[in-house]
Amino acid sequence: MKSSLVAISAAVVVATLVTGLKDRAALQERFGLGSAGKPAPELMMMGRIKPTDASAGNPEFNAQLVADKIEAITSPSPPAPGAREPDAAAPQPAAPQTVAQPAPVTPPIVSAPPAPQQAAAPAQPAVDESALRYFASRGDKVRLQAEISRLQALYPNWVPPADPLAVPQNGDKQLEAMWQLYSDGRYVELRKAVADRQAADAGWQPPADLLDRLDVAEARARLVNASDLKQYATVVDIAAATPSLLTCSEVDVLWRVAEAFIQTERAQRGQDAYTYILKNCANPAERQAMVEKASTLLAYQPMQALLTLERPAADGSKEFDAIRDNLTRRFMAEGNDDPKLVIAPDYIARLEKLAETGGLASDALLLGWYQLRRNNDADAEKWFRAARAKQDSAAASQGLALALIARKAPEEAEDVMFRWRADSEDATSTYLAATANLMALQPPADLAEDVLHRIATEVIARKYVPTAQQFGWYARSLNQFQTAARWFETALAWKPDDEPSAYGLVITREQLSDRKAVLDLQRAWAGRSSRITNLEDTSSLIPNAVTPPPEKGTLAAQQPAAQPTQNPPTEPLPAERRITLQPGSQVVVRAARPAMETVTVPRGPRQTRGCSTTIDAGQLKPADALSRGWCLMDINRPMEAISAFEAALQSPTRKVREDAAYGQSLAYLRAGLSGNAAVAATKAPQNRQRAAELQVAILADRALSAFDAGRYRETLIYLDQRAQLQQERIDLMVLRGYCYLNLKMYGDATRIFEAAAATGSRDAARGLADVRNVTHPDVND
Repeated sequence: MKSSLVAISAAVVVATLVTGLKDRAALQERFGLGSAGKPAPELMMMGRIKPTDASAGNPEFNAQLVADKIEAITSPSPPAPGAREPDAAAPQPAAPQTVAQPAPVTPPIVSAPPAPQQAAAPAQPAVDESALRYFASRGDKVRLQAEISRLQALYPNWVPPADPLAVPQNGDKQLEAMWQLYSDGRYVELRKAVADRQAADAGWQPPADLLDRLDVAEARARLVNASDLKQYATVVDIAAATPSLLTCSEVDVLWRVAEAFIQTERAQRGQDAYTYILKNCANPAERQAMVEKASTLLAYQPMQALLTLERPAADGSKEFDAIRDNLTRRFMAEGNDDPKLVIAPDYIARLEKLAETGGLASDALLLGWYQLRRNNDADAEKWFRAARAKQDSAAASQGLALALIARKAPEEAEDVMFRWRADSEDATSTYLAATANLMALQPPADLAEDVLHRIATEVIARKYVPTAQQFGWYARSLNQFQTAARWFETALAWKPDDEPSAYGLVITREQLSDRKAVLDLQRAWAGRSSRITNLEDTSSLIPNAVTPPPEKGTLAAQQPAAQPTQNPPTEPLPAERRITLQPGSQVVVRAARPAMETVTVPRGPRQTRGCSTTIDAGQLKPADALSRGWCLMDINRPMEAISAFEAALQSPTRKVREDAAYGQSLAYLRAGLSGNAAVAATKAPQNRQRAAELQVAILADRALSAFDAGRYRETLIYLDQRAQLQQERIDLMVLRGYCYLNLKMYGDATRIFEAAAATGSRDAARGLADVRNVTHPDVND
């Protein structure tokens, strides 16, 4: 029975091949595969196809009997003596009877309807039975059955021999050798053998069946070769010229033709080919493999149309359930690439279940990117964290960092991405975006020195303008205006047309009383930035945001997220001299006390008055005296400004008196008279902000004076008091370090200098060298 099933299956395959040859013109017309001289062929829409009964008109043929006889021929061992052989049945009589029919032939992609049965058979055309004789002589039961089915399809009235053993063997040994070459797939040698025999025997003609088979086999080989070489137009041309290949018996060819259509931008034709397979081909393994292959070539929506052709399985499940998890992952990946594509909730739920119960971090990553691309930041963060818990990777960290940036948590984003910052261009862009957002936080984040140092190092190494600019605004918020100016200048050196950096630089230079630099910048930006060219008073200027929001998920480079607008930073007080954080990595270590820089201060609006000449401020009106005091501060003549502010204190207007007391305190501080500054501050009530500013400045000035006098413990007391009011600046950290050094507290001095040096401070580096010179003099010699 097993052998008969094999024989019948082979008959199905061959009959399918031949059916395609039966009516080539009809196939080309129906299928859209043009003949020579027509435009480039295209696979047309498939219609409903009915299978052809290959055994019609052959009531005397018994497939079981044929298979049994071939089995007897090729049996490896003789039957036991006395046993009844399975093929001992006599041939069936000629009278009509019920016979075992072969399985229905798989229809080609397009075939003509079966010919109606004739009441009286016409004259039988000559049938080439050479292949039949050859396969019979070889005892090849599979090919013999296939050949019988093929001849039945070509010649419906042809009656196969009842006993294949009675078929006379070919006496033509050369022809048998040719058939052997065909069976072995040696088509070039077969062509040569035919040509050689025709040259030797002019009257000999090869069997038409052999030539047809050879043409089809060579066409298939060319098609496969063209497909492997990605010559897709050639694949379509060969398929158009050889429609007998486009049947379920040649599923691999159908796959290649479908791919060729898709790759030549005829996706609908490719979908049609896949649809034909699912409608007409029954092999479960081939159907499943086809769906998996199609999912790599077709988009999400066409794939949903193909999946509607899924057949129910015997156990009530669906035939593609075994590959549905992989299909889900593929569809979700496509959704990650296209934020406008909406994936069905069933697929999302299926992947969520896989991510929760399975051990693959990739499933959670797919969900994270899908949600991130649709601005569902909370869900994206959840799945990225789940992915990192299973496997910390650059992709998981990058996705989590983008979700954190969107949630306005850039500090964690920077920490998450720092390890992976150099993994890829995308990872680097995401890390730098996190740094820009972190430095732009308002109020400014209280960042550790090591974090500031590593951010600065990366920004300088990659010349990243947005974060360099934000370093400028960050330094301004800490009243480090020289540092801010250097960062703005660095950003402009990397990107000369960066207007926000130029704006930050011009207002910083204005506050540092560097009028020449301000004028140079205004001339350079004339006609390009009205806020730079029209710059006047800087007491209420607000720096602008620098970078646009990023587009999430592009495995292209990420851009920094939108930076919040900075509030006007508190302006420096004259006594708060500082060591700046340099935007460079090279330092020169020298033993020296930190150099302190003096900067200007903010003030209320004033009228422009000349103050280059010396006059008695007591003769001026209080308002004019106030303006003169600020003018004298601008040109760094604090002692004369003290007198002008004293005259302004006589004003009956409270606001003028407050400004005068504030200005006089600043003038005393610039002159180094912190005691007098404290007294001046009491001459008129000050608002809370000004009072705090003055107190911070006075404590800083007293700390400097105590240090100059060698009173290091007193200096530390003033620094501690000031630190309770405002975060300690880098220059004051260096001052604290030298106090510890002079008090022989080398461990504390080293700790402070190392923290300050991590920001790029040259003075802190010198301090470290001084500590080493004291603690390890032999090493330094």
